[in-house]
Parts: sequence; structure tokens; C-alpha cells
Amino acid sequence: MGITSVTHMASHLQNASRARLGLTSVPHTKYNLSVALALHRAGFVSFVTRGGTRPPDPATIGTFEPEPLTTANAAKQRLWLGLKYVNNVPVLGSISGISTSKRYVTANLRALERLARGFDASHQKGLNIGECIFVGTDRGTLEVREAVEKKVGGLLLCRAGP
Repeated sequence: MGITSVTHMASHLQNASRARLGLTSVPHTKYNLSVALALHRAGFVSFVTRGGTRPPDPATIGTFEPEPLTTANAAKQRLWLGLKYVNNVPVLGSISGISTSKRYVTANLRALERLARGFDASHQKGLNIGECIFVGTDRGTLEVREAVEKKVGGLLLCRAGP
């Protein structure tokens, strides 16, 4: 499915946070997994775990053992994400995809530095307070500030903010 799954995931997560869901699932793909882990590192989601079609018990999420991934059940695998709320306000207020399957948006190191400082670059608006842009690089999916720190450019995947 590729990059379109990231756009679908962004739309689904925004709808789930607006509906005040505590737990939601997305299809298990490598792009979705890398973006979900990056969202977790950035503090937008409380946990990421792999599972089947049935959700894990939130009380035992620390000891939850997902069923093993085999070719027979690969299509049914889901990524379960715990959404965060502070004073009944979602931490993940808005998330939108940047690149699409028809239009890949890439940025070099200079453009990423400008975006991280809040200036416009590469037809993208600069970051506001609390916003993050996630970049697909050869070192994995990184937040824009991590990519600048590691001095790598890449594919702009999505923008998330409060």
C-alpha cells in the first residue's frame, strides 16, 4: 500500500482523537509502524502495540503478548495505538499527510533546517509551537528536528500538532 497508508492513518488518527477514543487501530504496514513509533517518541500517543482484530486490554498493556505474525494472519494484523488526552483535550489535535502516492514531497537538509526554525521552505509552512513534521529518511522515520540533528534530508510524510 505504501505512502497512501500513511495518509489514511493520519486521517484515521485525527478522526479518532476528535471522537475522544482512547484506543484505536490502523493496518500493520511498515510505513504505519514507523510513523506510529515516531508519534510515540514525540509524545503524541501513549503506546503502540501489534495485535489482531480484537483490542488488547488497556489494564494489562505492559504485559500484552501479541499473537505471532505468520503468513496466514498477516492481513489481519493491526497496530493498536493509545491516544493521549490532557484535561479532556486531545494531545494529537491535528495530523495531516504531506506526501501522497501521486506527489512525493522531499526536502534537503537546508529546507529541513528552515522548517525546524519556523520559516517556510519547499512549499511547506514552517513549524508552529508544538508542531512536528515527520520525515522518512534512510535512517528511519524521524521528526524534523532529529533529521536536522543527524544531518539528513528525506520524504516529508506528515505534520502533527496540538
